[in-house]
Amino acid sequence: MTEGVSLHCRRSGGDGPALVLLHGLYGSGSNWARVAPAMAGTYRVLMPDLRNHGQSPTHSRMDYPSMAADIRALLDAEGLSEAIVLGHSMGGKVAMQLALAEPERVQALIIADMAPRAYDGAEHAGIIRALQALPLETLDSRSAADAALADDIPSAGIRQFLLTNLQRRNGGWAWRLPLEVLADQLPEIMGWPGVEGRYSDPALFIHGGRSPYLQDSDHAPILELFPQARFRCLEDCGHWLHVEDPEGFLQEVKAFLEKL
Repeated sequence: MTEGVSLHCRRSGGDGPALVLLHGLYGSGSNWARVAPAMAGTYRVLMPDLRNHGQSPTHSRMDYPSMAADIRALLDAEGLSEAIVLGHSMGGKVAMQLALAEPERVQALIIADMAPRAYDGAEHAGIIRALQALPLETLDSRSAADAALADDIPSAGIRQFLLTNLQRRNGGWAWRLPLEVLADQLPEIMGWPGVEGRYSDPALFIHGGRSPYLQDSDHAPILELFPQARFRCLEDCGHWLHVEDPEGFLQEVKAFLEKL
């Protein structure tokens, strides 16, 4: 069994059922700032930084069995036999991997805009190359970094999200993300390990009506692995459901959890 690394984790809430929130690629546990306060009155909310992200350790491997083992280790460290696990994007694949490999540890599963399949990594490869090419040694401000990235990453929102990983260090600028590791492991991140097994407890798949990440054609393969899966669509959202429509996202999550 794969051994997990010790993840940095933010916590909120009290002694209710555990709810683990897993962020996507380039993110951190702080991405759940709009969701966690709304859930903390009922749940014990855990917001880990996944490996190679945020304040968690750097590791040369980013396959999903390894990242799921990190979450298992987090549950063990917190004294939790099980938890509700909610994952967005890459975090959704981590959540699915854990649910399929160790279903007894996942009380219920919520996946935000992700399917259990491989995706084309060309866009992310381009993003990582653009970040690597940024001349940190001559950079004088975060706004200068934003301007330098604009040609390769046209979306201002995506640039601002990526730049949360640009930090002052030793009088200069440095990436918090280990870009070389992400570039090397991108095929694993964009892929899917083809886990054997099924997760037969309640599962909710929420997707954005303007996002290509979860299609109608994904429903049948999802139901093969997650036979109790329910599907909900936030029609006016893209990939970042919990940021674009936090109220709608929370409404779907709470409605699902109230029926457990």
